[in-house]
Amino acid sequence: MVKLISSWIYHTLLGWELKGAFPKEIRKYVIIVYPHTSWRDFTMGLLIKYMTGIQAFYIGKKSLFKGGLGWFFRYFGGIPVDRSKNDKVVAQIVSKFNSKEDFIFALSPEGTRKKVKNWKTGFYYIAEEANVPIVKVALDYGMKEVRISTPYFTQGFFEDDIENLKAHFKGAKGYHPDCS
Repeated sequence: MVKLISSWIYHTLLGWELKGAFPKEIRKYVIIVYPHTSWRDFTMGLLIKYMTGIQAFYIGKKSLFKGGLGWFFRYFGGIPVDRSKNDKVVAQIVSKFNSKEDFIFALSPEGTRKKVKNWKTGFYYIAEEANVPIVKVALDYGMKEVRISTPYFTQGFFEDDIENLKAHFKGAKGYHPDCS
């Protein structure tokens, strides 16, 4: 029922299209979602999550998990992190991959909703160290579509891999296009 309602909201009410699909044959992977320019991206992510049936986890700043809404973010797969400290987040997430038979981890490579020159690289090192592929998800408000790529295994050449990953997102406009 949740899948049906999410699909109806996404396609009929909002008028968006979904291109591509999450891999069914792979049980562990990192999802990178770009661009991330608004809090609305989280609600779009939830619609996609329930529409497609994936059980993805994500990290969020620790302050989101305090107070009355903490249960909400945890319920929907949130893992709190303290970004002011070097808590070895990459190692913690790699450990989760290594300890579970199924684990899908989603994050934004920008690490913020603001415009950035360079992506944060944690997602890359998580995929490398956990030996899992990266699935690219373009959240394009300009075209009102979400584009899901086939899984990409890093090749061990950081700059080349990053350029390959970024190519999937060319032209994608965030909710706030000036931040894309």
